[in-house]
Amino acid sequence: MSSERDGKKLVRSPSGLRMVPESGMLSSPFCFDEPQWVPDKECPRCMQCDTKFDFITRKHHCRRCGKCFCDKCCSKKVPLPRMCFVDPVRQCAECALISQKETEFYDKQLKVLLNGATFFVTSETSEKSETMVCRLSNNHRCLFLDGNSHYEIEFARISSVQILTEGFTPGEKDIHTYTSLLESQYITEGGNTRATGMLLQYKVPGSDDLKQMKFTTSEDLNSNKKLSATWLVAMHKAAKLLYESRDQ
Repeated sequence: MSSERDGKKLVRSPSGLRMVPESGMLSSPFCFDEPQWVPDKECPRCMQCDTKFDFITRKHHCRRCGKCFCDKCCSKKVPLPRMCFVDPVRQCAECALISQKETEFYDKQLKVLLNGATFFVTSETSEKSETMVCRLSNNHRCLFLDGNSHYEIEFARISSVQILTEGFTPGEKDIHTYTSLLESQYITEGGNTRATGMLLQYKVPGSDDLKQMKFTTSEDLNSNKKLSATWLVAMHKAAKLLYESRDQ
């Protein structure tokens, strides 16, 4: 059973103050560690514009990539929630753009996932659907499903997230959105079609066998259906974020 009482502590690093979990075992899967800085002696010139460093032109390290830049090429201070920084930190132009997009995920989609939404959930071992509330745990490590039954699915053990859109059924070649966290090497994103469900494949602890669950938006109330569709979009962005992190 996962704990929702995950304490945090304030730590100081060369890059700034960070609010991190007391136990590294409970860190969010969306977070990653600070990079190793390129040593000063290995960096006589700016790694972007090639300006030579001297007494006037000082060197600065990007807090996200650890590379060395002049002030002009590394002047922006941008929030970096994926490294748990309390305040905005200095980043190069390329990293700043990435961090700005991720901040939008933290400000919007992550809150949607934490609040949860209602779905009809069908497991592969049952033909009957169960009405369940699905939400992300406070430490972002699990999906909690609550109804008559209770499931906890670890994000780290999710193999694929397939978002179903209106007018398409599982197995068709033109399913609009597909994101695989582990096996697939590609991501295709759909247009503005409304999300109507999700196929989730995951592995349970102690087994390499894939389990599958199907989530379908509720038809009973339009407001619930809209909330569920918004939750699915947020889930897709979360899966995409984790997928892209593998190469960082």
